[in-house]
This record gives sequence, structure tokens and C-alpha cells, in this order.
Amino acid sequence: TTTVMAASCSFLCCGEETESDKAAIVRFSNGCATNAESLDFSLYKSRDENNPRKKSRRLLVAESNRLSYVGQNFGAGSLKCNSLCKYYVGVLNKQTMQMEVHNAVLFNMQPVIPGKNKNTHWKIIENCPKSLITVPSMPGETSTTKPQDTSQSYRDKVDLLIETFGTNKQKRALASRRLNQVGSNALQTAVAKAATSVIEKKGLEAALQQEVIQTESQETLASHLPPCNPNASKREDVYPFDELLSPVELAALEQPGSKMAALTKEELQKMRDEGGSLSVVKHLESMPSEGEARERIARCAFYLSLLLKLASQKSIPRKFGYDEGCPRIIQNKLFRTFTVESFNNGRVQNIVSTSMRAKLAAYSLALLLHMGHMTADLSLLHRDLGITEAKMTEIAKSMGLSLIKPARAKWDEAALSDEHRQATVVLPLVQYDKFVERRKRKKMH
Repeated sequence: TTTVMAASCSFLCCGEETESDKAAIVRFSNGCATNAESLDFSLYKSRDENNPRKKSRRLLVAESNRLSYVGQNFGAGSLKCNSLCKYYVGVLNKQTMQMEVHNAVLFNMQPVIPGKNKNTHWKIIENCPKSLITVPSMPGETSTTKPQDTSQSYRDKVDLLIETFGTNKQKRALASRRLNQVGSNALQTAVAKAATSVIEKKGLEAALQQEVIQTESQETLASHLPPCNPNASKREDVYPFDELLSPVELAALEQPGSKMAALTKEELQKMRDEGGSLSVVKHLESMPSEGEARERIARCAFYLSLLLKLASQKSIPRKFGYDEGCPRIIQNKLFRTFTVESFNNGRVQNIVSTSMRAKLAAYSLALLLHMGHMTADLSLLHRDLGITEAKMTEIAKSMGLSLIKPARAKWDEAALSDEHRQATVVLPLVQYDKFVERRKRKKMH
């Protein structure tokens, strides 16, 4: 269809257009254009075309002699207006006085920090012709640009940007990561002394074997531990409660927590008989009679029941926790923190992997410490999680907790089988030695 305007010009619709046919409208984030003709534009699309979430993702790169800029139509750096409305670009043919109208997508171009690794999950569509790209604003590359500090690593530059321009969530994550880091100089000195001592006593081969085992163990266990402050002066600050449940999340648990607090003794006994979470039942039975402490324990008990339920499942439905009255903010936290996305049969599913189960165990243990005056029952927790006692003990040791086992008296066998191992926080945290199993050599006859 052709619509004739008042002037001697008419619009010409181009019909059906695919995602790749959309024109690119770019907007640079920090300046005005001085010479747009010197920029080389390239448009990329995701290689994973079968994934419904990724097949429409586009990446636009603008390269100049001194600096490169990247814009994308997805993620945190994209413009939200692309999903709220449609944009069109008109190309006027001055000979026929007809204007072709094309679908368009907006890109917010931002400068790229040198040192970032290239992403291999993209393939180029084409080198974009400049006639279809409008540049309303572009960073002015003037001669007054300060030289970059080459002594800083890419990680340091990103951290500096987060400190200055990051969101509150990014700043909290940065503070948590720095809290878990040990000073590099002190660490290198300690490692050098330990390596020298081991080499002198056991030889080079044994030292290398021990180093490999310790490295693998640290990488495996550190990935699922909650944020830790080993230099804290109070036991409650070693694993901060706000890192487990923020004040906003704790306030959102008011209604389901009140339902947990209202359970009668008969209902708690029914939960125990039906194989419910014993760790939750134990704290609900011994809650304070009134006050803020009772409300806090009840809310934590509800959150703990969700963690234990999550650990018992493999594929998590989107309505997880709906029947229990789980708030949306808590549901999003559980999916974001304790599940991984998997693409199966054209659908995106949230699953609980093996490493996520270990993470659930560590966070559940940290939450139980705050609920039980920095002491937790490992025996009940490993039964509720469905993991072995050895695995639960390994996680407690990786968190630097002190293990308490009741002294054996002259009990009968039934009492011995029911004894519970507990874990508590003792300052300073305990550093356990990694157990190394050595194979015996076979004797040659």
C-alpha cells in the first residue's frame, strides 16, 4: 500500500522483514560525532540460533583508529525502549521521491576497555553500510584524552568502574569478593615458605603432588561457600546474615513466617512423622515464646524449608514455592543463586546441579548457625539434604567450623546410633589439613 503525503513524496512499505533486515540506529554514550565516516561498523548475531532466547541477539561493533565501541540489544547494556516500542527508518529516493520504510533497532554504543577477551559465540552477519546507520551522537576523540594506566589489569579497571558507576548489587558483590581475598603479598610469602619447607622434607615430587591436590580441593570447595569474613571480631559476623537474607528479603517473609510460627504441636509432630525437614521442626519446637527473635526464627525456618526442598529436586518448575506462599523476591533469589539454566527440547529449564547441591548445603548450614546461636546440628542437616555425613562434614570443614561430637558414655546401642554431630563457629576459624590417601605399592615376588 502507498500513502500519498501533502508534499510530492510518498511512503513505500517494504513488506515482511526478518530480524537480520532491521536497520541499526546507534547512539554513543559520551560525546558527539566528529568524523563518522572514519568508523567501521560490523553486525554480529549469536551462533545459538536454536535457542529462542538467543536467536534474536545482535552485537554491533564500531571500530576507529584509536578506540572501539560495542552495542547490544540484550542484557544490562541494552536500551529498554527496544522492547517497549518499534522504530522505523525512512530512506528517501530523491529521483522517485519515494521513501522506503524499514524496521530499526537502537544500539547504545559504549567504549570497550582494552584487555577484554574476545567472545567466540558470535558470527558476523555483514559489514554494515553507513547509509543505513544514523549516528546522532558519538564520543569526541580529541587530543586531550589522557593516556591509560597500563599498570592496571582488566580486573582492576572493571572494579574501578563498578566503584564509580556500578549499581548497589554490583558494589555488594565487589565488596564480598574483596572480603574473601587474602593480601597477595602475604599469600605469596606464605606459599613460598610452605613450598620450601615441604620440598626440603619430602622432596620435589611429593611437593608437586600435594600442591595439585590442595589446588583442586580449594577450587572445588570455594565455589559453593557463602561470603565469609575470617577476620571478624564477632562470631555472628564471620558469615554475615545480610549475605544470606537481606533486610528486604527478610521483610518479605513476614506472612509465610507467621504461618510457620502458628503451627501447633500436633502439626509439628505430623511433619516429623511424615518425614518432614527435621532441622526445621527442631527450631520451630524450640522457638522463643514472643518478640522479634520468634519472628526471625520463623521466617528463617520457612526459608530453610525452601532450601531443603530445592535440594531434593533436580528440575525446578517455574511455580516452585507457589503453594507454600513463597514471595516473588525469594523465588527469584532461589532461581538466581541455586539453579543453572539448561536448554532441553526447545525449552529453558532450571536444574539443581551437583555443585549447586553443595552450595545449598553450605548456605543451609550458615543459616542454621544464625538460628542456633552459631551452632548447627550436622546429623539432622545431612539427612534433610539427602547427602552423606562425610560430605556434610567436608563442607563444614571447608567453612572453617569446629566439629563437636558428644562424648561416648555407657549407653546402649540405640543411644549410640542416635548421637548427633554438631558444628560451631570458633574464632579464629580452623584450618584443616587435606587428607591424602596413598596407595600401597604391590610387592613383587
